[in-house]
Amino acid sequence: MASEALKTDIKFLQGVGSKRAALLYKELNIATFGDMLYTFPYRYIDRTRFYTVSEINADLPYIQLKGKIVRTNVVSGAKQQKRLVLTFADNTGEIELVFFQGLKWIQEKYRMGIEYIVFGKPALYNGEVNLVHPEIELLEEDKGGISITIQGMYSSTEALRNNYIGNKAFVKLMVNLLTALQGKITETLPDYILNQYKLLPLPEALLNIHFPKNSGLLQKAYRRLKFEELFFIQLNVLRQRSERWEKKNGFVFSKVGNYFNTFYINNLPFDLTNAQKRVIREIRRDMGSGKQMNHLLQGDVGSGKTLVALLCMLIAADNGFQSCIMAPTEILATQHYESIIAFLKGMDINVGLLTGSTKKSERKRLVESLLDGNVNILIGTHALIEDMVRFKNLGFVVIDEQHRFGVEQRAKLWTKSDQPPHVLVMTATPIPRTLAMTLYGDLDVSIIDELPPGRKPIQTLWFNDSKRLRVFAFMKEQIKQGRQIYMVYPLIKESEKMDYKDLEDGYESITRAFPPPEYVTTVVHGKMKAADKDFSMKLFATGKAHIMVATSVIEVGVNVQNASVMVIESAERFGLAQLHQLRGRVGRGADQSYCILMSGYKLSNESKKRLELMVQTTDGFEIAEADLKLRGPGDLEGTQQSGLPINLRLTDLGKDGKLLEYVRNIAQTILDDDPLLNREKNLLLRMQLEEAQKKINDFREIG
Repeated sequence: MASEALKTDIKFLQGVGSKRAALLYKELNIATFGDMLYTFPYRYIDRTRFYTVSEINADLPYIQLKGKIVRTNVVSGAKQQKRLVLTFADNTGEIELVFFQGLKWIQEKYRMGIEYIVFGKPALYNGEVNLVHPEIELLEEDKGGISITIQGMYSSTEALRNNYIGNKAFVKLMVNLLTALQGKITETLPDYILNQYKLLPLPEALLNIHFPKNSGLLQKAYRRLKFEELFFIQLNVLRQRSERWEKKNGFVFSKVGNYFNTFYINNLPFDLTNAQKRVIREIRRDMGSGKQMNHLLQGDVGSGKTLVALLCMLIAADNGFQSCIMAPTEILATQHYESIIAFLKGMDINVGLLTGSTKKSERKRLVESLLDGNVNILIGTHALIEDMVRFKNLGFVVIDEQHRFGVEQRAKLWTKSDQPPHVLVMTATPIPRTLAMTLYGDLDVSIIDELPPGRKPIQTLWFNDSKRLRVFAFMKEQIKQGRQIYMVYPLIKESEKMDYKDLEDGYESITRAFPPPEYVTTVVHGKMKAADKDFSMKLFATGKAHIMVATSVIEVGVNVQNASVMVIESAERFGLAQLHQLRGRVGRGADQSYCILMSGYKLSNESKKRLELMVQTTDGFEIAEADLKLRGPGDLEGTQQSGLPINLRLTDLGKDGKLLEYVRNIAQTILDDDPLLNREKNLLLRMQLEEAQKKINDFREIG
């Protein structure tokens, strides 16, 4: 169990109080002793190294000096702004310490002729090196019994610094915290795990993550705390997976019958790829096992996931069960509906569509047809989870682009059935292996890693603004050949702070370069009314518009086979996963398709790496792995919005993949030996999981 001391309100920590507590909560989300204890430094400074004044230059990082204040001077600057200059000296020279705030307090606190330690980052001003707002402390200042040889640097904000909670003050509060918690931090791992895997005890690890005695202990503290972060996530998902398997409470889809065979023989529009066949075999095996299936289906845009889902829904129908597909947008739900209706032409399968736009009379008819079993497949948006929607016998659920749904929304679907239906979670956002093991560790994963035959790889090109006329000429040539073009912008209106091409300006420049009536350009963005958006989409989808100017609202849900060119303006503004999703809007037909990335001239190294990678590969999984390494899991689409239990303060899934596998194997070994964690040696683990369960979503039920 977590120590009660960790739940103490942070305002009761010495040096905090109500005003600072409110600020710490607002700026850093620190509400309790535990929140602060688990706020770790983002980097460290070696406080055992002292420089002399003569060694300092403006290129150095944070440095320490030992010496005395020899002069003080208040200087008036522009707009009557005053600054305090303390001249600091050692036996090699002098340097100015400059302060713009708290001048009176600093003048009164620090005296000439007394030996101080000064800590700060050198800066260049008027050709002279100085230190702006450095930390100053007495050479023998009391640290509460905690030795600071390697000092942590903590994340801060302007509001905290303006209220005198800079790094020095935060370190002092951390000293107070560890002093207050001495002997009150309870261990979370059993002794046999600590001994077997040579892990530091938790109190020692936490002390050395904040105030490491040496670099060796800092590394051991990192290893212990990373181990724990990953271990309890893996133990949780693996235990729930084994519990699901043990229950055997799933519907048994024992046969492949008339619906499936008729479709396969008469309606299948093209041969399945080997990857599709393999995935269907894997899903069929799960649906017939008697265990409730929770399956994650990954596949790039255009790999044929919807067709796989349809074949599985036909197996459900052959076994007397209804199915549903929940999609995040009306556009995508309607697209699924239209493509499935076309696939099933001539077959006796009833398919319904339920969205926010469905008329009241049609909604009433649909609900009645669901209850009497006349609707075999229902496709829809969040409307599917409304209380009035009930099924006769829902046995198979498909969730498309699941990261766009909240946990509670997904969980409501399971209440539509007397016992848990089989669940197929689909995503076109490739998930790196380490992230999949962390977020979806209890799901069985299938991957469609092959595109249908006849598809040509999309050619990706990267240009800056100087090549715009060349790009326009290429677009006109493509339109002359009967093709259509997407132009995607990151913003709707120009931002003063961002130099990115905005949609309104883009539309004007496009209509100048491609004047009507010879060229028809349509606009789509997220702030349009639904009817206007649908009209613009249909104009493009039916081939009546040559160019669609849009924001990333088209990332999911637009499927126009004749569109062969995707131009992404200010491509440096988009993440890798989003760029890859946008690129997947073209290449739907047999024609050669192109993705053109337009960027500014001044790019960060990270932006250059992203755009270079997009040019080099169309492999979604390679891109996802690179995205994880560049940006970390917290930025990956879905991990924060979806309510998943990924709270990794120290672990970097882009770099710690080996540790994740190591920890997962340990968790699996423990569960193989003691599936319910009932043995005395594992009771602490079970208690930790039960407490964490209040915060961690139940993957077993929500997929």
